[in-house]
Amino acid sequence: MNTVAQLAPLPGAATDALAALCKATGDTLRLDILRVLRNDSFGVLELAQIFAMRQSGMSHHLKVLAKAGLVITRREGNSIFYRRSLPAGDSHWCRVHEQLLAGLDALALDAELADGIRQVHRQRSALSEQFFSRFADGPPAQDDLLAHISQYREPLVALIDSLQLPAHALAIEIGPGEGDFLPDLAARFQRVIALDNAPAMLDRARLLCTQAQLNNVECLLADALQAQNLPAADCLISNMVLHHMPAPADALQQLAGFLKPGGRLVLTELCRHDQSWVRDTCGDLWLGFDQADLSWWAEQAGLHVDASQYIGLRNGFQLQLQAFSKPDSHVLRATGTPA
Repeated sequence: MNTVAQLAPLPGAATDALAALCKATGDTLRLDILRVLRNDSFGVLELAQIFAMRQSGMSHHLKVLAKAGLVITRREGNSIFYRRSLPAGDSHWCRVHEQLLAGLDALALDAELADGIRQVHRQRSALSEQFFSRFADGPPAQDDLLAHISQYREPLVALIDSLQLPAHALAIEIGPGEGDFLPDLAARFQRVIALDNAPAMLDRARLLCTQAQLNNVECLLADALQAQNLPAADCLISNMVLHHMPAPADALQQLAGFLKPGGRLVLTELCRHDQSWVRDTCGDLWLGFDQADLSWWAEQAGLHVDASQYIGLRNGFQLQLQAFSKPDSHVLRATGTPA
């Protein structure tokens, strides 16, 4: 009798990775999970809510995606958030991974999924708003203990000065708090707009401007992510605000839209950390950010990384100062990229 030999694949063979990828992407729901994770990180419970399914079922699908290297995890205190992984340049199937994501991103997100994402974002925003509403008489002292403007004013001013912005430039500060940085901006820009959605904070910023006679500063009560009819800015400044926003990647997309071609976005943010107590004490939604994440989100928003600086604080936290630029339209045309 003739026998047929069956050869088992070698352990760790390149085809193993392709088999795992094909298994993971051979399911409509898992493909939709990758679509939902395009610009955001979500916990298991949040994803289960978006897809209206049990947590155990969602955990199974995430495990399959993780095994295929399509999602990675990040711990935020006691919670674990999932996000899409970037195609590994040293992988034989890197191009397959890239084309898969590009194809998924070219599809419009289903209305039900988009609505589910908005609901999660609203819940995150509500947590942040509930926290700050408890401090109508002033921000919690612990917030200053993390990183007060006095701890990074000098390097931040030096970074802004190095950008060589136009003489008659407009600056917009997102979330100025009590306005501690507004005098520095007023001295460097012809016009400054301070944008905040907390009335009590904005009242104190206005008082500071009046006392310091900052006649070129305008304080506006508005949500930065929903503000309309704002003039295009030469420079947009956001100090210690992004970690309070429900969807940081989407926020960078919207902030980039406020910039003129050639404009600059300057961010001061905490580096990634594991101090989960800041959620309850300071109202933080995110435990800082990796520089790679900020750079990737900025790139997706059409921005270029210009400069980065890191500052270690005595309390153990680390700050990152990041400057991004929006390409000028004539530069885009010269390189053949659509403006």
